[in-house]
Amino acid sequence: QVQLVESGGGLVQAGGSLRLSCAASGGTISSSGMGWFRQAPGKEREFVAAISRSGDIREYSDSVKGRFTISRDNTKNTVDLQMNSLKPEDTAQYYCAATRLSGVTLYSRNYYAWGQGTQVTVSS
Repeated sequence: QVQLVESGGGLVQAGGSLRLSCAASGGTISSSGMGWFRQAPGKEREFVAAISRSGDIREYSDSVKGRFTISRDNTKNTVDLQMNSLKPEDTAQYYCAATRLSGVTLYSRNYYAWGQGTQVTVSS
């Protein structure tokens, strides 16, 4: 079973940038589509971005499109989320997840492995 560990969260001012990284161990993610989700206090977990196995297909939620970029390096077994022009409403715990599908999926039920999350806080 693959284990996922996120890093790179922190406190940033509105308009700033952060880069989240997800490192996989215990197996390869090169055959898996990967996704990022987030959950703010009192809210349901929501889809942020997803990338296909080969990296040629990417999907974003409307709220982050144009500001966030998902990427992956299958040689390093990592997936990153570059977040620019951050807004206070981006404040949440961010989770990396792996799906057995090779493409992209927006639905959390399709992901079988999850990291513990990393906190992103954007101050106004």
